[in-house]
Amino acid sequence: MKCPYCGSENLKTLETRDSPDNTVRRRKECENCGKRFTSYEYVETVELMVKKKDGRLERFDLNKIIRGLQKACEKRPVTMEQIHELAEHVRQDLMTLGKEEVTSQEVGDLVMKYLKKLDRISYVRFASVYRSFEEPQDFERVLKEVKT
Repeated sequence: MKCPYCGSENLKTLETRDSPDNTVRRRKECENCGKRFTSYEYVETVELMVKKKDGRLERFDLNKIIRGLQKACEKRPVTMEQIHELAEHVRQDLMTLGKEEVTSQEVGDLVMKYLKKLDRISYVRFASVYRSFEEPQDFERVLKEVKT
């Protein structure tokens, strides 16, 4: 690494901090010009792809999960922090699989697994969209699921 001010490679690390998102923050000082700067080190991951029902591939987007959860949890006693935690659990579970490609069904099933524990009404709401309910009997089946 070179100093962003003078280009010297003569650097000294003053402080190193780990952060919760698997990033390392380093405070450095150039021994040549005396200026200080911060660098970040992170683990490079393979981009996870999601195979949709129609066969299309798209990048995994955590924000899509969060938006879906916000709609399902609207006017429910679920905080944004809980929604973010749930979405992060889903992302971690998918990364643990070690695959570069997952199906949208795998993503939805994981969301439902965690949402069922968090809030059963939100679970039913999410299921109605995720499983494309068309008949009242579809709701009956999910309500029986929630009771067990």
